[in-house]
Amino acid sequence: MSCQNAALELNSRSQPGPKSPERAEGVTADEDYGTRLLENQLSVGDFVKIQRAFESPEARKTICMSREEFMQRMTEVVGWGTKEEYGELYDKVDIAQDGFITWDKLTSFILLVLYEKEERAKSTVVPQWKDLEFLPVKHKETIQKVIFLKSSCRYLTISKEGLLGVWGENLKLQETLPITSDATKLKHLWVTSLVSLENVNKIAVAFTSKEICFYDLLSKEEFSCQYKLQGLKGTPICMDYWYDSLDANESILSFGDITGKVQAIAFTAALISLFERPASACEDEEATMTINWAELLSGCHKCCHILEHKLHHGDWVRQVTYNASLDAIISSTTSNTNTMVLAWREKSKKHLKMTSFNIAQGIHAFDYHSRLNLIATAGINNKVCLWNPYVVSKPVGVLWGHSASVIAVQFFAERKQLFSFSKDKVLRLWDIQHQLSIQRIACSFPKSQDFRCLFHFDEARGRLFISFNNQLALLAMKSEASKRVKSHEKAVTCVLYNSVLKQVISSDVGSTVSFWLIDTGQKIKQFTGCHGNAEISTMALDANETRLLTGSADGTIKIWDFNGYCHHTLNVGQDGAVDISQILVLKKTILVTGWERAITVFRPQNFNQFFIQSEEWKGGVQHHDDILCAAFLPPQTLATGSYDGEIVLWNNSTENAHHVLHPDYQRLLKSKSDTEPEKLPCAGRSHSTHPMADQSTVGVCTFQIDTEGNNAVMRLFFLKSRKNIAATGGANLVSCGGSGYVRFWDTFKKKLLAEFLAHSGIGSIIMSTDKMNRYLTTGDIDGWLKIWNIEEYCLNSSKNKITQAPTLIRSFRPHEDRISSLEMCELSGRLLIISSSEDCSICVTDVCSASIWIFGQAKHWHIEKCLSLPKRDTNLMESKIQEEIPLFSKEELCLDPTENFLLKKSNNDSIYSVRPSEDISLSIKYKERNSYKKKTQKYYYGDEVIKKSCSTFRSLSISALKELPEENKPAFLLHPEKYFRKEPEESIPKFQSSHHFLKL
Repeated sequence: MSCQNAALELNSRSQPGPKSPERAEGVTADEDYGTRLLENQLSVGDFVKIQRAFESPEARKTICMSREEFMQRMTEVVGWGTKEEYGELYDKVDIAQDGFITWDKLTSFILLVLYEKEERAKSTVVPQWKDLEFLPVKHKETIQKVIFLKSSCRYLTISKEGLLGVWGENLKLQETLPITSDATKLKHLWVTSLVSLENVNKIAVAFTSKEICFYDLLSKEEFSCQYKLQGLKGTPICMDYWYDSLDANESILSFGDITGKVQAIAFTAALISLFERPASACEDEEATMTINWAELLSGCHKCCHILEHKLHHGDWVRQVTYNASLDAIISSTTSNTNTMVLAWREKSKKHLKMTSFNIAQGIHAFDYHSRLNLIATAGINNKVCLWNPYVVSKPVGVLWGHSASVIAVQFFAERKQLFSFSKDKVLRLWDIQHQLSIQRIACSFPKSQDFRCLFHFDEARGRLFISFNNQLALLAMKSEASKRVKSHEKAVTCVLYNSVLKQVISSDVGSTVSFWLIDTGQKIKQFTGCHGNAEISTMALDANETRLLTGSADGTIKIWDFNGYCHHTLNVGQDGAVDISQILVLKKTILVTGWERAITVFRPQNFNQFFIQSEEWKGGVQHHDDILCAAFLPPQTLATGSYDGEIVLWNNSTENAHHVLHPDYQRLLKSKSDTEPEKLPCAGRSHSTHPMADQSTVGVCTFQIDTEGNNAVMRLFFLKSRKNIAATGGANLVSCGGSGYVRFWDTFKKKLLAEFLAHSGIGSIIMSTDKMNRYLTTGDIDGWLKIWNIEEYCLNSSKNKITQAPTLIRSFRPHEDRISSLEMCELSGRLLIISSSEDCSICVTDVCSASIWIFGQAKHWHIEKCLSLPKRDTNLMESKIQEEIPLFSKEELCLDPTENFLLKKSNNDSIYSVRPSEDISLSIKYKERNSYKKKTQKYYYGDEVIKKSCSTFRSLSISALKELPEENKPAFLLHPEKYFRKEPEESIPKFQSSHHFLKL
């Protein structure tokens, strides 16, 4: 590891120790002793000097230093610090007492110090939580399980009566589906557990009918049961599933029942088939295949085998899990004998060796931390115990603090902390290293005494779910406090650019609107309480950019001037709060979308009062789900995109729809002049699967309604600068949204021309484009921005759909949280990108430069001066990126969307397991990336460039001008007296002074 890398990891300061004001003033008696240690005060420059001292003039020769040599050389080379301090550092490095140290030994020690320091910092960080929120579930009975589908970024909840809830990444309920067994549809048939089989895109559901059903998520049907496992001796009440990330064929489904049995099915060819289909089975692949438990025990299915034990002796198995690092199945009961059993798999993998733990009064739950090698148990005796899995005699630690039975425990693995929840609704967070309670979370949980509790912590997203019977509560972690500049006090929801005033307008969830000068970043005014306390979800400017329209969750749109005076209030939500996603201001109408299947329309010529009611949209209802966005192409083409992925094309003049576009189908809508438009029955999401009007289907005979949001259209843009698309057959409409895809459409031929995966494994995205449609900017929920060159993309029609992405200009992360809004504008001939985020910040950056400015930062910028440097050769830069930075693998470039129910991603999960985020894993070597940065930044920010004039004419030659050749003058210039005669002089009256006129 190079010195620069190690030093950057350790310390970003570059000033030497005694001269640094931070170091001189930063050490106080209250600070930790470690901050005063020499190794924690060395800067980047110091490490560079130390490395040079260890460098040998001869190649491949290592310099070793004794203690005296090290003390003497370091005081001379570094220039600060005492010999005693360097002697102490030497003793820490030479722990083996070899009598010498090398540069490798020193850097290894420094990296170890860094790691330990980071681990200590993590374990002592106390998370901050948002207010407790109860999710709007539709479950009538007890919620049995909450799981997260990594592939599609969806949550699933299931309740006792068999109702499955499908939740989006934003925790909005998308769909509820009944799960029933064909064997019996009795009132007493309950669902007991649910697990996700991620590697094969299935879920398994256990029933009280002593059967386990396997449902295929990739089925074209709404919900298809593929396998049904029957004949179990006891009712399974808990399940767990594990698969090998390196070999997804290897997986284990373990479950425990009410008779005390722990059973597991070990699959060896899961990607091919979970169970073998008998020769006599029906050829229909969609038909349910019934499997008897006795068949599995007898070994009829060669692709799996059974593991089981009965050590719990009739006690209900409350929890079971298989852990790969232990290669053991862990199970627990509430009994005080054989309370927790570890069933170790022997070398043959088909037999188990048992280890049992006897815990007083039993336990409700447990969790295992593989890095710490600890099992935490939730004791009925109010204790949380920590166990070494190889020591059964006594726990290695006991956490005291609960005054009631502990009913749930779960590790916060990254921070080495532990959650515990007790029967009296007290939630605690423990520091495992010190075995201390560092946080007691008191929330207004339901007051019911008798409740069934479910506890699930989604560590990756910082979400803690706690269920109380049929209620589901959410505790979400706040973003880590950082020194990042905040533009707003609360999450920013929308950002606009006023090209007339050269101002940026932003809004937030606290109903505040702020105005900023884009040239300096200075805030010039702010309107508070625009809609009371209701969130402002979107904004728009009128055609002249003299009026601001704000849409709020209170169901109103307000029209403001820039002095803060509200001229009109448009009543959008007739019955109260609604979710307004976009306001589209046209010449004669204002269109509003967001929560209905119909378009809400206002006509400004009728604005004769302060409160304005919406008018009827003549085209009626054509969407099957909520309309999320809209775009307009003069003179009369209107496009609207909905949650289910459909794009409807309208004639804005007649307000009639004529075509429906979808990634999987296209439909032609017949004229509705002779039919009455369908009335919207009620607000809220509808899932009707019937077309709204007479229609003929283009390309397919049936179509599937996507109610999971995988194709949700979040943004639509017409490429208005492409004038000859009707003749060339290229793309003139861009859409983006669910699953991170961007799609290019030809609205003249009603055809999908191209789609590419812009952000993988991240869920829905948003986008924006410039007026000349040269660049496309996309943003995701993790704060990443990508800039694509689409100037030459999809200019002509092609027979096959294009799946290769356009050229990627930049990929960077200006925000720490979800990007909520994007805007592209032009200033001084340069394209700027303005982005807002839920991290409360608004950023602006150039398309090509690396500089990022944040509105609200203490030091104002002068963006025009910063952008007056010579422009980059974009084409050259793009070619360099393509040569030096391989952005996607061949598989990612050729990804096609799959038709499925809950998943809209590649069936090959290995792509995502290798590349969890292409934003991070870009296959860029550090040296290549670093050299590329230096090449591009030196051109802009090198000392020589900065010192030179930034004038517009700096590139012009200022050498002496060449003399012009003599020209023959015309005769009328050489002899004017021959061609012009003098006019007689006329008497011209003298003008009188102004004083004279005043006197008159």
